[in-house]
Amino acid sequence: MKIKDHWDRFSPATQRWLTNNPGCLILPRTMTEEICQETGVSVDRDEHGQAILSQQDLDFIRAKPEETPTPPPEHRFFDATQPGENR
Repeated sequence: MKIKDHWDRFSPATQRWLTNNPGCLILPRTMTEEICQETGVSVDRDEHGQAILSQQDLDFIRAKPEETPTPPPEHRFFDATQPGENR
């Protein structure tokens, strides 16, 4: 499995775990199962139910924190008082 191809299908908690643990070469059984459930993809596992990350996966995960997240758009109401504004 290529983490990059499925990144957008991971829950925010899974993405956070992966970026908070960039040195993890082998995914724990619980994280492997979580990823399989979120993506619907079966991954190769060892006898303990753990998945080994490829170098491409590790490089992708390590590069993620360097990306700046796009801020959500600001919603403005043009015909009313803006939320948080007291007039």
